[in-house]
Amino acid sequence: MTKIRLDYIHEFRDRHGKVRRYVRLPTGKRIALRGAPGTDEFMEGYRAALAGDVERAEIGAINAAVISYFNSAAFQAQAPDTRRTRRNILERFRVEHGDKRVAFLQRSHIDRMVAAKAGTPSAARNFLNTVRALMGHCIIEGMRSDDPTQGVKRVPIKTTGYRTWTEGDIAAFEAKHPVGSRARLALALLLYTAQRRSDVVQFGRQHVRDGLLHLRQQKTRAELVIPVHPELAAVLEAAPADHLTFLTTATGKPFSAAGFTNWFRDMCNEAGLPKGTSAHGLRKAACRRLAEAGCSANVIAAISGHATLQEVQRYTAAADQARMARSAIDTMVAAFPSERTSIGKPK
Repeated sequence: MTKIRLDYIHEFRDRHGKVRRYVRLPTGKRIALRGAPGTDEFMEGYRAALAGDVERAEIGAINAAVISYFNSAAFQAQAPDTRRTRRNILERFRVEHGDKRVAFLQRSHIDRMVAAKAGTPSAARNFLNTVRALMGHCIIEGMRSDDPTQGVKRVPIKTTGYRTWTEGDIAAFEAKHPVGSRARLALALLLYTAQRRSDVVQFGRQHVRDGLLHLRQQKTRAELVIPVHPELAAVLEAAPADHLTFLTTATGKPFSAAGFTNWFRDMCNEAGLPKGTSAHGLRKAACRRLAEAGCSANVIAAISGHATLQEVQRYTAAADQARMARSAIDTMVAAFPSERTSIGKPK
């Protein structure tokens, strides 16, 4: 049975054993709900409680702005992982500043908040991106006329990101997890489609038609059609066909993106791979392979679905550098043969 997850819902069992449910609003007011979750009566009361909270909240308060943003089409259009991240950030943000007025928020305030997170650059960037999206919504709704996040500098991230799998990593994983195992299936789906974990966990036989994989990316909403690689086809042929998704948990249920990440990390540990080896690193390895095969950035993006070419060009630049370096050394050896390189050559 699907469990309904709604914000601000609290429930308890009273002294008579009856389950009571209510909405605990950001303003502190509690509103009792009637009926069972999912019923028309319950959902109507829930929506009315949220709408009433927006009306009761002080006009222009950050609490009201955040609730309005959560109910906006722009927020709902975001990928599930993005919504989850932004909701968590904004819930913490309004715990500290919910009763303050949006109009009083200044760039200097945002600068200090971002600087306080400098020790975790990725968190600092996520915070800035989230507050920027909130301010954009506030401008549209007339809560303020300018964006205080403009000009706030991003905290630099001094990292190359997720570790890219080497050919040795791939060989070690395949040696440990043979064709027919869930782990080998996961690797093949990641490596031969160059997709993110959030997309791979949703793939099923219904997505494969006439040797082509049809998908819509969760993050970018891009629609892609990718030929099924022969190696992937062989692995899929050995996979069970009794579930809606190719990848399932030990109990036969579809993976969540986070659950898949944790499980796949365990599979990497079993194969003896280095710390930091992850599912996303296989997406990068797929792009690396394509670049080393001579594919252009545009061709790689046609498979990976990257929204911009900046990330993909890193792979092509590295591959081009390696090819040019080999060519340069070969040219130098031919132009300036040494005694060592001349050994065995006819005089």
